[in-house]
Amino acid sequence: MQKSITSARLVSLDALRGFDMFWIISGEGLIHEWAKASGNPTANWMSSQLHHSEWNGFTFYDLIFPLFIFIAGISMPYSIGRQLENPENTPFNILKSLFKRAIILIILGTIVNGLFKWQGYENTRIASVLGRIALSCFFAGLIFLYTNLRTQIILFFSILLGYFLMMKYIPVPDFGAGVLTKEGNLAAYLDRLFLPGKLHRKVYDPEGLLSTLPAICNALLGVFTGHFLRSSAFSKFKKVASMAVSGVLLIVLAWLWHPFFPINKILWTSSFVLCSGGFSLLFMAFFYLVIDVLEIKFWIAPFVWIGMNSITIYMAAHGLIDFEATAIYLFGGLINKIEASWQAVALAGGIVIVQLGFLYFLYRQKWFLKV
Repeated sequence: MQKSITSARLVSLDALRGFDMFWIISGEGLIHEWAKASGNPTANWMSSQLHHSEWNGFTFYDLIFPLFIFIAGISMPYSIGRQLENPENTPFNILKSLFKRAIILIILGTIVNGLFKWQGYENTRIASVLGRIALSCFFAGLIFLYTNLRTQIILFFSILLGYFLMMKYIPVPDFGAGVLTKEGNLAAYLDRLFLPGKLHRKVYDPEGLLSTLPAICNALLGVFTGHFLRSSAFSKFKKVASMAVSGVLLIVLAWLWHPFFPINKILWTSSFVLCSGGFSLLFMAFFYLVIDVLEIKFWIAPFVWIGMNSITIYMAAHGLIDFEATAIYLFGGLINKIEASWQAVALAGGIVIVQLGFLYFLYRQKWFLKV
């Protein structure tokens, strides 16, 4: 058994995590300002891809969140697999640490939502991006610990099909069954009934209760990928080809399902899981090929700095540190000498530099927030 697996760290996984996070900490701001200042068609297209779909549909920005969950899933066969190889670590002990991690992430998510600006329970949003990551990864970890691969695959498809059937056929009072509008869908109705605190969008929450269920499948898809990458039964090029083909297949299946259960990030529909999972596999195939197979690594350092401290920079960029004020303090004089229409671009670039400098310092000091 020991000969059939490899435990080498995937540098591509850290780089892909950093690439994913870059767009929501400062990358999107830089692209948006570049598009405004230049009117460049490429910049305009990139800027359009850095907005969420209004309802149904899919953009690159819709991929960022499920890609992060997918990456977390890939790491499970490596991190949990290594722990299980130690006889002193029982599945229950590992489960306790996964539960503790989930609770910490949920608390951090409420802090990002403004917990310390306490304005009463009814004005406090409990659901969050970090909360969804916590719950989806906890349950995927539970499944990974206590089931075999065959059962995991069965659960993956059962969850996607079960969510589809619930959303399509369980009636919502005053709306009926299968109504997938912002107010009339089952997930929004259950959030209005049971989700603690306030809803992010008044009548629904994009990180609500029922819609977290299919997000477990993004993590499970990562688990399957981690199983495959950790195996030594296939060559690296076969792994790349298999991930690429599987990614394309999932995207095709997603769009075939789309007319019946639309690709929708807010509802986190089953077709959205397949679409985002397919693109996640394509990105993983590319990063794995370039970094771990061809070993072209000269460009990855900034993404590794981000990826190794992803939770730290997410928290910092969402309210804990004013990177814009720091950039103005450091580069304000230089920015003021630039043509007025390009000053916002320069400021956005300054924010990127400050954040990368902060992360490089943490990386050099080997200070990593491990949750």
